[in-house]
Parts: sequence; structure tokens; C-alpha cells
Amino acid sequence: MWSRAGSSWRCNIHRRLFNGAARRIEDEGDWLYSPEWWGSESESEFNGNTVFRSVSDKGNGVISVHAYPSSRPNKVHWPETEKWLQQRYGEIYPGYEHSGSFKILGYQWRVLRFNDNTRQSTVKIMAAYRDTEPGSIFIMQQAQCLAIPYVKSMVSLGLSTIASSKYDLIAAVHGKKRMHILCIGHGGGSLPLFLASKIQGAEIHVVEIDPIVISASVQAMGFPGFSVMTPSGERALLEPDTINEVMWKGIHERLYLYETDAVKYVVENNNLYDIIFVDAYDGDDIFPNKLWDPHSPFLNSLSDRLHPEHGTVVVNLHADSDISNPNETVSYFYQRLLPMGKYVSRVCKAYKDVLIGSKVTRGGKFGCGLGFAISVPWVCNTSLVVSRGFGLSSGFVNRDMVMNTLVSSSVKVDHMLNLPFSCLEYINIKRDCTLI
Repeated sequence: MWSRAGSSWRCNIHRRLFNGAARRIEDEGDWLYSPEWWGSESESEFNGNTVFRSVSDKGNGVISVHAYPSSRPNKVHWPETEKWLQQRYGEIYPGYEHSGSFKILGYQWRVLRFNDNTRQSTVKIMAAYRDTEPGSIFIMQQAQCLAIPYVKSMVSLGLSTIASSKYDLIAAVHGKKRMHILCIGHGGGSLPLFLASKIQGAEIHVVEIDPIVISASVQAMGFPGFSVMTPSGERALLEPDTINEVMWKGIHERLYLYETDAVKYVVENNNLYDIIFVDAYDGDDIFPNKLWDPHSPFLNSLSDRLHPEHGTVVVNLHADSDISNPNETVSYFYQRLLPMGKYVSRVCKAYKDVLIGSKVTRGGKFGCGLGFAISVPWVCNTSLVVSRGFGLSSGFVNRDMVMNTLVSSSVKVDHMLNLPFSCLEYINIKRDCTLI
């Protein structure tokens, strides 16, 4: 989840639009387009159409999905996508490629909300049909479109960090080695879907406690239904249907979406993960204590699940509540990471201490890993990164060394993955970075 960083966001967008030479916007998830889907806090015409609504029994209140029209991509580009769908159909069913045509109805933003006002996730979907079955409409989440800045920050920092940890990311990108990824918290599924579409060797396990969230993502947000797993560890669908094969063949086979408690999953399985993403705020906009308590089974088991040499954890944190009286037991050094966040400073310290120990001191002494936090542009979020293999050979590290290493790696990541956005925008030296 996230909130905007005050009213200045409109000024920031205005400056980006009118700062001399205009920049061609290629990223359809650019924050520039957020007014299209932000909506209103109250019932109004600006709140879009409700396309999904159900009540959660997992503490998330009323879960709903709201639809808003998207201005991109322009209609002139639709025939190209229709042609791609037709080609995919022909590849999967040779000889039948001329037995009907795909037609695009349009594109929409779909926003997942908890209790009707907390925006939990935003994705873009394409709606289409085959002219041989005009009454059968399907929706497809646009995997390359990341609408929320903190998700882009998690991707940028996570991949740039592991690329700095002697991990062969380029081999994973081209499918020459397996990259084991765990996502704790699902939302609309934009993060795992993006990673699976960009990294051919990625095998991604997603853990979501709320079955209503899973239903919303599949039914209303275009996430691949074939990814859903049963409690016994089997696919809920024995095989994907025709349309899902056309949309997701080569991708949905590497996605595994589990309905289970994160603590239970991490404690009971024996998988070893290269990178772990944690984004698990509940319906009250709180990061559950059990997911950051340093004495909890979760963090200690997460340590066992993380690769010992290059394992990297990325956590989304945001200003979940104001602190008028900060906890006196937490040092000023940690409070300054994000003073508005009630739990942020303690979360950062807990993850660092449990996952890599306390050998990295405030003075910058380098031990068995590194932890740092970087603020996210345009929203009140911080991305926490803890890495066991961050590529710094010096015995001492400082902020500039970390940022320079990240910047160098981010350029390689941009090139490797052909990203629609630049990692540098989220790792820029001007970002507020704090070593933990």
C-alpha cells in the first residue's frame, strides 16, 4: 500500500512535463498517469466502476476492485496487439490461426481497495474477445506496466542489489539458470507477473493469506488463473484453457500462487530463495508484527530460506501512522529513516539484525552483508534492502560507496531487461539513502 507524498506531487508532474525539452513517455505506468486511476476518497463519479466486491474474513474488510478508463495505449496501436494475439494462437494451435480474429475492446486501470478507500494495488488490463465467440470476453493484465512507484523501487533496488552480489542475473534473464523468487503479499499480482515476464529463468512463489484477494486478482485484475495452487501443492486447474495459453504460455507455468499464511509457509517449506520481496500491509494499513518481530518464527525461518551467499530481501515500508511521541527505545539513527512511520525504524533494524547479524555497524564496518533503506519518489514509502552478498570488497562502506555500486549495477539491469522505466530514477544519488 502507499499514500501520496503531499500535494507537491502535482507540481512534480508539472515540472516533468514542462522542463524544457519534452521527454517521450514510453512507460504506460508512469506516475504521470496516476490521475486517471487515483479516484476519490468518497462515493463519486471519480471513483470508477466497481467490478468486484466481497467481504474478507482475514482482516482486510471490504475488498473491491474499481475500473477506470486508460488513455494508453492509443487505438492506433491496437491492431499490432491483435496481430500478436493471433500469432500466439497460431503457434499454440497450428493450422487454426485463420479460424477467427482477436478484437481489442479497450484498456482499463483496475484498482484493488481495502475498505473502499485504501488503494492496495493498481494494474492495467486489456479487454478482448475472439470474433467467433463475441460473447466471451477475457481480460489480460499488462505485465510490463507497473503503476506504483514503490513497486518500481522494489524491482530496481532488488535486481540492482543482487546483480552487485556476484549473482549471474543475465543468465537468469535469458533462462540459462533458475532464479528462485518469493513474494510475500500478492495484491493485484503486478510484481510477480512483471518479474516472470522479464526474467525467463524466474520461478516465482507468491504467498497470499486472503482468498478474496486472490479471487479479485484473477477475476477482475487479469492475473493468470493457472498460477493458483491448492493446499496440497497441486495446480487448482489441471491445465490452462485456450485463452490463458494464448496470453500466458511460457510465463504462467513459472508462477505459483499459494493461499496460506506467510509465517506457516516460511516455517514449513525448505526452499532456498535468491531474492524475497515483502509487501504485506493488512486492511488496517498495518505491517503485521509477526512479520517483523525479531523473535518471531517468521524472520528466523526467513533467514533459513535466504541464499547464504547472495540472498537479498526487499521490503516495502510506508508511513502507516504519525508518531507524535517516538518510541524512546529506538535510537534517533533508526527513527530518521522515515519519521512518519510508526514501525519503520524497528522493522529495518529487525530485518538487518536477523538476516545478516549485527556486524555492519553504524560506523560502516563491513561484515557478512549490508542493509540500507531508500526513499521512494512521489509517495510516502521507503524500500528496505538487506543483502548477504552486496559486492563491496572494502572493509568499510559508506553511503556514497553503496549508491555508486547500485548506480553502476542499475545501468546493467536496465540494459539486460529492457525496462520501460529507468532503475536510476529510483536509485539516483539524490534519493534519501540510509545505511542500517
